[in-house]
Amino acid sequence: MHSWVLPEFIEDILPAEALCIERMRRDVLDLLHVHGYQIVMPPLLEYVESLLSGTGHDMDLRMFKVVDQISGRMMGLRADITPQAARIDAHLLNRNGVTRLCYAGSVLHTLPSGLTRTREPLQVGAELYGHAGLESDVEIQQLMLKSLQRLGLEDVQLDLGHVAVFRSLMRRAGIAGEQESELFQVLQAKDIPSLRELGRSIDPGTRDALIRLPELYGGPEALKRARRELPSHPEITRALAELGRIAAELKPLVGELCFDLAELRGYHYHSGVVFAAYAAGCPNAVALGGRYDEVGKAFGRARPATGFSMDLRELCGLVPQPPFPAGILAPRSRDPALAKTVEKLRGKGEIVVVDLPGHEKVRHELNCDRKLVKKDGKWIVVALAKR
Repeated sequence: MHSWVLPEFIEDILPAEALCIERMRRDVLDLLHVHGYQIVMPPLLEYVESLLSGTGHDMDLRMFKVVDQISGRMMGLRADITPQAARIDAHLLNRNGVTRLCYAGSVLHTLPSGLTRTREPLQVGAELYGHAGLESDVEIQQLMLKSLQRLGLEDVQLDLGHVAVFRSLMRRAGIAGEQESELFQVLQAKDIPSLRELGRSIDPGTRDALIRLPELYGGPEALKRARRELPSHPEITRALAELGRIAAELKPLVGELCFDLAELRGYHYHSGVVFAAYAAGCPNAVALGGRYDEVGKAFGRARPATGFSMDLRELCGLVPQPPFPAGILAPRSRDPALAKTVEKLRGKGEIVVVDLPGHEKVRHELNCDRKLVKKDGKWIVVALAKR
């Protein structure tokens, strides 16, 4: 094997795709900026304890770890920027009111989360701290949907869930530890036969409710069925009411809105509404998020929190890529008038490439469709003859 071959699920990003991703990054961050979200840039690695605070066992398995040569302590390469943003809110900014943060940066995963996914996603997202009401959940989800629309994704399907439904069933039945973890795993797989088998040792009411959860998927009718068929625990009643209110506000922004009460992504740290956006041509969620009020406690400062994130590398493959912009070829010259003309063109956003001596035979590789020529004492742009 050649020494320069990259590891599996790790790829270079070449110019056309890189330009597409960079444009997307700027578009999303500009949108978040005008909504009051302030950008932060956490480090790529920090101590493992900080990166794992409040995130559960799953994040530990996804994280690359190295030993710090200075302190001897274990450090981790971040697998998610969300915990870092929570740390910044809790310990560095330390604000009392609402804080809105956004970010964009690479994360690293020990294994890809899907057969078509990279182990180095480019994560962009937004987090809102300090507000526990549904208004902040709606704001975050609206921003996610607006971001996807700005990137060119139309007719997005939004799936809404709420971890309080499953959590209430577990607590009411006195289920915890390994048994809760097993039920969680089979519920995520929507494995009803296994749910029946595992449910033999729990009370019939809880068992029947768990078996119904995978079937409670779909539009408004799924929420109506949930109200009829699930136990009327106050926590469940409140969770279903919250889902209904959020759906009413978000409906104008989505092509299809569904409820999925068996969706427990991030169950170990999410505390309320969870959501995922899907688009045609992609089997995976193109954006996801939820409420995670419990994470702040791990940093010693309990703060309500909700947010979303998306992978720009994956999104770039879902939208048509515009052709790489053609430039203007300029001769190499010490003429001050030419230098002034070049700077003026670049100031307008034009690509101007200086033609270096000895490369006349490979000018087509410069991707220029125009050139600067001197006419009547002035430098003007004319079309470049096609090869």
